[in-house]
Amino acid sequence: MERIIQITAGRGPAECTWVVAQVLKKVLEEAQEQQLETILLQREAGIENGTVETASIAIRGKNADRFVNSWIGTIQWIGQSQFRKMHKRKNWFIGIFEIEQQKDSLFSENDIQYQAMRSSGAGGQHVNKVSSAIRATHIPTGIAVVSMDSRSQHQNKKLATERLIKKLEDEKLLQLKNHIGKQWENQLNIQRGNPVRVFTGSDFKKNKVEKSYKGTRQKLKNDLRNEHN
Repeated sequence: MERIIQITAGRGPAECTWVVAQVLKKVLEEAQEQQLETILLQREAGIENGTVETASIAIRGKNADRFVNSWIGTIQWIGQSQFRKMHKRKNWFIGIFEIEQQKDSLFSENDIQYQAMRSSGAGGQHVNKVSSAIRATHIPTGIAVVSMDSRSQHQNKKLATERLIKKLEDEKLLQLKNHIGKQWENQLNIQRGNPVRVFTGSDFKKNKVEKSYKGTRQKLKNDLRNEHN
């Protein structure tokens, strides 16, 4: 199971980019505690030191769904601005959104075309006379690599296959990053209020978020009881 999330300050000020940096740390720490694998796909630094405008993370593991669902939404930080000490505002909001994944194309070795070719460059007469080099081409994408490291055609075929798979993975990651870049509209959709998580103070402590009106009802009962006493 893999889910991809984006943590963003939207169009928020420097304070929000500081919050993004803190939330990024919290997400990675909490994922590690739950034995989930994380891959930082993209990280855009903010203007101030130690701040982050936006970050995208792939999260993999058995409980990835539950973990991601617990973070998606608005995150609120209550605290004094780190950059404007006299600023009166105490509530800052950032957003965590899910990135819609592209359809994954299944890799098959049947899609690789191998072509023997003569090695070029240094290596003596033997290398030049024998077609030991291998070009491996991934037919669906046209991506190709060449291996001429070994005198053994079999070994070069193995190396070419490994390099091609790595190149295809790099290409997939690049496409994913471009896909993420096109979803910047997430930044415009940060909803204030009804946060999924609330943190406070410069130490970024987590506050409990009431998911129901039970606490409010209990407080009203206590207030009414105190009035009658």
